[in-house]
Amino acid sequence: MVSRNNGNRKEAGPAGRKIRAFIFDLDGVLTDTAEYHYRAWKRLADEEKVPFTRNDNEKLRGISRRASLNLIFQERKLTEEKVLELMDRKNGYYREYLNNITTEDLLPGVIELLGKLQARGCRLAMASASKNALTVIERLNIASYFNAIADGNSVKKTKPAPDLFLYTANQLGLPPENCLVVEDAEAGIAAARVAGMATIGIGPPERVGEADYVYPSVEAIRLEDIQEIGC
Repeated sequence: MVSRNNGNRKEAGPAGRKIRAFIFDLDGVLTDTAEYHYRAWKRLADEEKVPFTRNDNEKLRGISRRASLNLIFQERKLTEEKVLELMDRKNGYYREYLNNITTEDLLPGVIELLGKLQARGCRLAMASASKNALTVIERLNIASYFNAIADGNSVKKTKPAPDLFLYTANQLGLPPENCLVVEDAEAGIAAARVAGMATIGIGPPERVGEADYVYPSVEAIRLEDIQEIGC
């Protein structure tokens, strides 16, 4: 199932634009570490006696660690020193859980899609707000597919700002209008749209409905639906 949303996306290029690169988000697109994030945030919240549920964890999808912390601890006034300490503690818990990740944690259809795009000569990149993204893709054994890798260390402003995707396009040596972003988060779709890139949203329309193409999963993506592909 695919829906095409022409919406009000900023058109960055001519009507005859050609997609020559695919930029993938990590969590929720290539793998799903949401459970590890939840367990790490829950552990931290319990230690600090702050309520935190799975529904709260869903609100953190696609945003940075600092932004996540601000949401969880919004009722508290935290010093910068405390913020840094809490972020480091959460990251330590998360990295501890990451030791369990293997290639079996790749989402269905990922290897097949990356292989098809690579065979067509498309340039591929991974762009994630996570500062642990490189560790994750190395454990998933997919780093070799990507011509460029960008993470939370690459830019100062992460999603929903467009900086991460613009940085990635620059690393690929392509203008934004030649790039398509595959995302599962509202913040990521918004960032890609501002950057002037085409978008595929993975997940329910209520979350990613602003994307140009919407699929329930990576496995469901049909390249023949995307007429702009030029690689």
